[in-house]
Amino acid sequence: MTRKRKRLFVVLGLVGFVGAAAAIAAVGLSSNITYFYTPSDIVEQQVGPDKRMRLGGLVEEESIGRAADGVTITFRITDTDEAVDVQFRGLLPDLFREGQGVVAEGALNADGIFIASEVLAKHDENYMPKEVAEALKERGQWQGTE
Repeated sequence: MTRKRKRLFVVLGLVGFVGAAAAIAAVGLSSNITYFYTPSDIVEQQVGPDKRMRLGGLVEEESIGRAADGVTITFRITDTDEAVDVQFRGLLPDLFREGQGVVAEGALNADGIFIASEVLAKHDENYMPKEVAEALKERGQWQGTE
């Protein structure tokens, strides 16, 4: 084998190795992506059950309820057009309340109820989660200062 041929095989081997590593990384990262939806997106796109996602919007007025076990909380998240029932088992953030922006992470069950594994609430009077604010702006429902 000539020197040029050896060099060609080394370069082709390195390119193949880098390509395989990039493909493995892309596949690994794609399984960790969590998409953001508003209640209207869920209704319009008919999102199926067991798809992990983030649901954002406002906590609907007079929608918060507690189950008999004392740990499970139910509420509705709305974007003022549509609303989705949410069930969360655990402790809610101290600033969670009706009419405030929230983002819940979880998945829909077969009955169309969003089972949240985590609920994030705003941290001061002027803040709303970025995704929620953008979704409300798109729908012309934004009432913030920005």
